[in-house]
Amino acid sequence: MKKISLLFVSLLFIVVSGFAQSKAKAFNPKDYALFGEKFKVTKILTKDQMLKKYKNLKKGDTIVVQFVSNIKAVCKKKGCWMKMELAGDDDSFVKFKDYSFFVPLNADNSTAIVNGQAFVDVVSVDELRHYAKDGGKSAAEIAKITKPEITYSFTADGVYIKK
Repeated sequence: MKKISLLFVSLLFIVVSGFAQSKAKAFNPKDYALFGEKFKVTKILTKDQMLKKYKNLKKGDTIVVQFVSNIKAVCKKKGCWMKMELAGDDDSFVKFKDYSFFVPLNADNSTAIVNGQAFVDVVSVDELRHYAKDGGKSAAEIAKITKPEITYSFTADGVYIKK
């Protein structure tokens, strides 16, 4: 009986150690550059999970969350916003809390972890055109923007971008 108990405890220790190591490998701060406030990386949602969260929000709802995804675009003037991929063709428009930090202009196609508040927003035509101009869109592309857009928005207080 002691042998079985000892074997069980040993196996349990090995399994727990394996989970701890795999979790530790998931995020190593040395692999990332921090922008904004430092935050503890916990319960990171995937882009699929984040889209599901957004789909359950109504205008006026806000949730505090972390998610990881690829950066699709960055403001080419200051790095004051970025678009992050969600599942399918959707994306999340990320601004930075109190305009207090910026991300590198060349961060496109990098992996990022954002920490902050997610919400659904309606963006006016003027604001959409402003963002398109900042994003380097042509005058013809900007002129095609003619109606407001419901967006999946995010205000980040901290961002880790993979080096």
